[in-house]
Amino acid sequence: MSVEGLEYAILGPAFIAGLLILATHVPLGQEVLKRGIIFIDLAIAQIAGLGVITAYRFGWEAHGWEVQIAAVGSALIAATALGWLEKRCQKYQEALIGVTFILAATASILLLADNPHGGESLKDLLVGQILWITWGQLLPTALVAGLILLVLFKFKQQLNHLGFYLLFAIAVTSSVQLVGVYLVFASLIIPALGSIGSNKVLLKGYIIGGSGYGLGLIASSLMDLPSGAVIVWSIAIIAILFKFVMRNGYKNN
Repeated sequence: MSVEGLEYAILGPAFIAGLLILATHVPLGQEVLKRGIIFIDLAIAQIAGLGVITAYRFGWEAHGWEVQIAAVGSALIAATALGWLEKRCQKYQEALIGVTFILAATASILLLADNPHGGESLKDLLVGQILWITWGQLLPTALVAGLILLVLFKFKQQLNHLGFYLLFAIAVTSSVQLVGVYLVFASLIIPALGSIGSNKVLLKGYIIGGSGYGLGLIASSLMDLPSGAVIVWSIAIIAILFKFVMRNGYKNN
C-alpha cells in the first residue's frame, strides 16, 4: 500500500469525470429500471466501442472527430434499431438486447484479431482508463452532460421511446470512451438499484455513485489496482450498505 498515487493532478480529473457521468447516468439508470430494459446500456456502449474500434481500423486518430462520429453514429443506429424492436418485439426485448451485445462484442474481437495491441485495446474499452483523463477532456463531457440533463428534465414528458433511446445513446457514447463499458453499466444500474424504494431516489443515487467513485479512486491508488474495476466494486458495496442501513432504519421506525 502506498500513498504516492494520491495525487490531485491524477485523481482530481478522474473524480470530476465520474461526477459528470453520474449526473446523467443516475437518472437515466432509474428510467431504465422503470422500462425494464436493464442491459440496453451494455449493448449500446459495446456498439459505440465497436464504432471506435472500426475507426481505428481506418487509421483515424484516437481523439479525432472521425472517431467521435463513428462512435456516436454507431450508438444512434443501435438506439434507433432497439427503439423499433421495443415497439414490435417487446416480449423478447431483453433477449434481443443480449444478442445485440454479444454480436457487437465478438465483432470487436474479430476486428482486433490481427492487432498486436488488440488485447490491450479491448481491455481499455471494457475497463477504461479513468486515471488518464485530463482536465481538458472534462469541458466537452460537461457540455454533453448539461445538454442531456436539460432535455431529460425539461422535456421528459415529450420524450417518446425513440427519443429516450437516442438521448441514452449520446450519454453512453460520451462516457464509454472515458471510463469503459463496465463503469458505464455500474454508473447506470447500481446507484438506481441502491436507491430504489426510498424517498429522494435521485439524490440518494447520486450519493451512492459519488461515494463509490471517490472511495474507489482512493482505494485503487493506495493498493495499485485497476481503478475501473475497484470503482465498480466500491459502488456495489456502498449500494448494499445503503440498502442495509435503509432497511434497518425502516424497521426501527
